[in-house]
Amino acid sequence: MNNAVTARAHTNIALIKYWGKADPKLIIPQNSSLSLTLDPFYTDTTVQFDAALTQDQIKIDGQVLNQTAGQRVRDFLDLVRQRAGITAFAQVNSYNHVPTAAGLASSASGFAALAAAASKAAGLTLDQPALSRLARRGSGSATRSIYGGFVEWQKGHNDLDSQAVPFQETIDFDIQMIAILLDPRPKKVASRAGMAQVVATSPYYTAWPPSAEKDLIAMKAAILKKDLNLIGQLAEANAMKMHATTLSATPPFTYFEPETLAAIEIVQSLRNNGVSCYYTMDAGPNVKVICSAKETPAILTRLRQHFPADHLLVAKPGPGIAYL
Repeated sequence: MNNAVTARAHTNIALIKYWGKADPKLIIPQNSSLSLTLDPFYTDTTVQFDAALTQDQIKIDGQVLNQTAGQRVRDFLDLVRQRAGITAFAQVNSYNHVPTAAGLASSASGFAALAAAASKAAGLTLDQPALSRLARRGSGSATRSIYGGFVEWQKGHNDLDSQAVPFQETIDFDIQMIAILLDPRPKKVASRAGMAQVVATSPYYTAWPPSAEKDLIAMKAAILKKDLNLIGQLAEANAMKMHATTLSATPPFTYFEPETLAAIEIVQSLRNNGVSCYYTMDAGPNVKVICSAKETPAILTRLRQHFPADHLLVAKPGPGIAYL
């Protein structure tokens, strides 16, 4: 049990969004979702349980987390300890190769990597479905980062059936994303707080779950057809429906910033001029452009006229969980 275990998990970007919890404690979602795992953005996490420790020691990117910031990780470690039947505290070292809390799914890769490393270090042997369910308890979107490629999170009804399943792990058609990093700072409204506020107060929210479920059916069909334009259209519309719920909450809020709207207008302009590209956004200001590799150079040329080149990150489909 004293052996250190290191796991790597990649971020994912939802094409059909998860937004709102049916069970906040177990993180059971109101609707199923579907994402694409991305290759260049990932988290490496090392976990070692040690009976000599008097408390959990948690570092992210070399910084020790204080009591408040580390509570979510400690709660997750308690869940692992309970399942493994151990009491030892853990040393956790995590490195994000993605800006933390900036709308690029760092919590997804973070808790997926933590689930894999901590469970194995604690002596548990979990298959991918079990890892997916465990990761969900840390962050909802982490349930999808266990797998590569296109991944569906089936909402289920309880802790045993709310899990991700691979939809298409090996992608054999031309699709990728360009992440436009607009603001690397933590979000003003965290995803958990934002969706809870929307569920509780938005008069439009009741329309979201059934609409998202219809979008999911259409998205799966579009992926099977390898129809990039339809995939993009569905993802774009789904994202904007999600963000509309924040504007109708009480009090209203938005993850948009001026540069967010500028990026959206550029994508729309490119598309109006015959370039196949579409935008999507999670709970943050950053825009992700869905496109093909062959069209990427033209899109980057246009985006570089407005955004610094080092803020434009090309992301191909990525793999699932791995132990290092």
